[in-house]
Amino acid sequence: MFRSSKHIIKIAVGCLTIMTLQGCFSSHPDNLAAFSMPDQVVVTAEEYVLMPPDEITVHCSLVPEIDGQSQRIRPDGKISFEAIGEIEAAGKTPEEVTRILEQKAALLYNLHGDKPIDVRLVAYQSKRIYVLGQVNGPGPKVYTGRDSVLTALAGRLNPMAWKSRIQVIRPSAEVNVPPKIFEINYTWMAKHGDLRKNVLLEEGDMIYVPAHPLAWVAMQIEMVMRPISRALTGSYMVEEGFGGTSESAANASRVGGNGY
Repeated sequence: MFRSSKHIIKIAVGCLTIMTLQGCFSSHPDNLAAFSMPDQVVVTAEEYVLMPPDEITVHCSLVPEIDGQSQRIRPDGKISFEAIGEIEAAGKTPEEVTRILEQKAALLYNLHGDKPIDVRLVAYQSKRIYVLGQVNGPGPKVYTGRDSVLTALAGRLNPMAWKSRIQVIRPSAEVNVPPKIFEINYTWMAKHGDLRKNVLLEEGDMIYVPAHPLAWVAMQIEMVMRPISRALTGSYMVEEGFGGTSESAANASRVGGNGY
């Protein structure tokens, strides 16, 4: 009983807190300027900086030994081919790896044409964005370079989500520089097609979806009511059990008295 009272007090305090939640987030509308819009930045696989364990595939019809070979960048940042040897791939774009590979292959093979070797990125594995809070499957998501707020959230919000107070966060690598945070109203964005805050995400960006205050209260009430409900159900079952036993005994007595 004492424990239930504590929960009720907690719910009451939570309800009072809801009244002041409007100013509790750290978002600042001006921080939106630190983000780029998808149509302002051209990010393709050619500009993507490779890191372990990204995977590439080499296309070179002139050199069957390497044509069609897939290579996953090792923890040491390198890839290797039997005849050509090792190549430092981490920190380079696919185009830069292509040029290095062409230079090494030209020492062993007769290459001709403008682009005899083509290195393509086939598996994005090294970079992450983070979608946290009231979403289905919260946690890190693979970053592709073309991820926006809308693509990160579409189909992921659960019924607990406070859709009008979603926080978009860009952490700062510098100790004395605060993170850049702004807020979006996903409901408005989805219903009205308003994409003014549908920014292009960068590696390491975070999206936090808080729980709606009413959903939080409902969850707390459920926590209080669950043990009470179990106790009442158990008591009812015990009473029914004893009642059933007594009735059965009485019936048995009547049956015996009749001589059956």
